[in-house]
Amino acid sequence: MTCVREEARPGGTAGRAALVSRAADAVRRDALAVGRAARAAWEGPGRERDLVVQSLKAAAAALLAWLVARVWLGDPMALMAPWVALVLVQATVYSSLVQATRQFAAICIGALVASGAQAVTGDTTGALVLSVPVLMLLSNWPRFGDQGIYAATTAVFTIASGTVSAAAVGHRLGQAALGACIGVAVNALVLPPIHLRDVRENLAGLARESGDVLRDVAGDLRGNEWDAQTAAARLGASTRLQYRVEALRSARGWSKESLRLTSGALRALHRAPTEALPPEDEDERFGRVTGHVTALTRTLAVAADEDRTPAPPDAAVLRCYAELLELLGDACHAEADRLLDGDGTPDPGLDGRTEAVMRELHERLQEGLREQAGRGAARTAVLGTLLLQAENLWAELDPDVRGR
Repeated sequence: MTCVREEARPGGTAGRAALVSRAADAVRRDALAVGRAARAAWEGPGRERDLVVQSLKAAAAALLAWLVARVWLGDPMALMAPWVALVLVQATVYSSLVQATRQFAAICIGALVASGAQAVTGDTTGALVLSVPVLMLLSNWPRFGDQGIYAATTAVFTIASGTVSAAAVGHRLGQAALGACIGVAVNALVLPPIHLRDVRENLAGLARESGDVLRDVAGDLRGNEWDAQTAAARLGASTRLQYRVEALRSARGWSKESLRLTSGALRALHRAPTEALPPEDEDERFGRVTGHVTALTRTLAVAADEDRTPAPPDAAVLRCYAELLELLGDACHAEADRLLDGDGTPDPGLDGRTEAVMRELHERLQEGLREQAGRGAARTAVLGTLLLQAENLWAELDPDVRGR
């Protein structure tokens, strides 16, 4: 009995074994993720390779700053320059310059306040007590962004080193300026980060995931498997498309920032051609597509709710509607493939055969709408709303329809 209780206790053998098993699973998952990332970085351009490039650039900037400060200039305490250079290889050249300005200002304030506190107190501990709380409060100033903490760390480093004379402070500020110049220069001149790929990938992902939702809804309708649970699942999938919209908006912002302060000569040093960036109109168009998909699934969820007045149309009409959604989903997938090609070609729209089939299905649905009108307003309202959302999707995916 004692053994059984020992096994049952959370801290017993069984509990420890479960904890070890979970830890091993976590390590395996992390190892697999690292392996996938390394393979992706090796195979071709992507986020993983960009991360490797930026990491190596930061390390190279720190090493170069150390060599300049320690070997070339002969500074026996060449710490500030590589430290600043390391953290200033940011995701964009513009952010590197902004962060360099903020960090240098924070370092200057930290060094000056530390020197003043040391002069007033004449004691290391007293100088820390006097300066660090003030600098920590000052680090929250929005003008510093996330660089404000360097004011306090610089003060601690300055006071702890015991060198707070005017010459020592000027020396550290010079080292910080040197590191900032090297970090910004390395980021701007060595494969300057220009984020265009993320826009294409997020836009293509938005189109593909919208097509997936439409295809899934079509499969449910065709198999007469539409109920409240299925409707809620599809509505949840369409709502999650908003996360992709937000990711696309963030990627677009990064791409714009990465093109700032990068002249044509600097862009030529990067492997990604700037003309491959999809226009912002595409973001707005697929944002509208996402809204129509969400409205469509919400209408079906309302129709599947037994406690609501609207009733779903007949199964035959829904199967016809499912065929139309399937074609719209295929069109979304075709758009995703076109966007991933990155060749800058305009949207070719639907091919003639697909458009003819869609027109035939649209006519059949309109006939079904007229038939449903004679059987009650509830069914007519649902089918009319569904047909309107399908027409909206069609208009966004076919430029010929948008032009008429």
